[in-house]
Amino acid sequence: MDSLTWLRSSPISRALLFFTCRRTIPLSSNLRRFHRLTSTPIWSKHPPLEVRALAKRGFSLKENKVASPADLNFQTPLKIVEYPDPTLRAMNKRIDTFDDNLKKLVDEMFDVMYKTDGIGLSAPQVGINVQLMVFNPVGERGEGEEIVLVNPRVNKYSKKMVLFKEGCLSFPGIYADVERPESVKIDARDVTGARFVVNLSDFPARVFQHEFDHLQGVLFFDRMTEEVLDSIRAELQALEKKYEAETGNPSPEKVAIRQRRKMAAGFGKS
Repeated sequence: MDSLTWLRSSPISRALLFFTCRRTIPLSSNLRRFHRLTSTPIWSKHPPLEVRALAKRGFSLKENKVASPADLNFQTPLKIVEYPDPTLRAMNKRIDTFDDNLKKLVDEMFDVMYKTDGIGLSAPQVGINVQLMVFNPVGERGEGEEIVLVNPRVNKYSKKMVLFKEGCLSFPGIYADVERPESVKIDARDVTGARFVVNLSDFPARVFQHEFDHLQGVLFFDRMTEEVLDSIRAELQALEKKYEAETGNPSPEKVAIRQRRKMAAGFGKS
């Protein structure tokens, strides 16, 4: 089966039609607006973006280690980690063991995702620093399709950039415009360890990039222009104060004195 036909009919293509963090638009509306899943983009070919993003964030390739059993330990129920918790900026390790514990973690991630009215979630957002994300386009237990992406990589991305309003479970109630490449080519593994490759365009590409950023320790406001960031700066500062009140510790980062982060080229201006 050719890649175009496979993408149009595959569960992952349907799962990636909807924004990754909160349900704000009815399912049918999304399908009508973002029906085109593939295109013929002008690609920029570079080393895998997770490698370059790690370098930009100060991580070495040696630090991109394999997750140990201890790294995959968790307690239930899982809870959403909110900005500015340092877990959101930490390095996330590769998963090389595909066992019952990983399947249980995936089940628990879906559980907290449903309870928080989400349709997608990355492992660092629940305090587990590994390369794992989950999706369900409908966002309701027992409905739609549950998709798991392990150790995702971006091999290519288009030069054309698109602006769109995004939100995130780790930034409750905050929405703002982010510019991202229109198309990406990725490879990943599922919960059993089986590898697949897929081209994503338009909204599916944006969904993936948002969650992929989480796995690189990059947050969506890192990719906003200063003008857009100014529109949500007070809300980010409120989250920083909330963190300090709840933990008794100073916020690990302050948007008021933020220096603009340099992201991997082609994944938004920063």
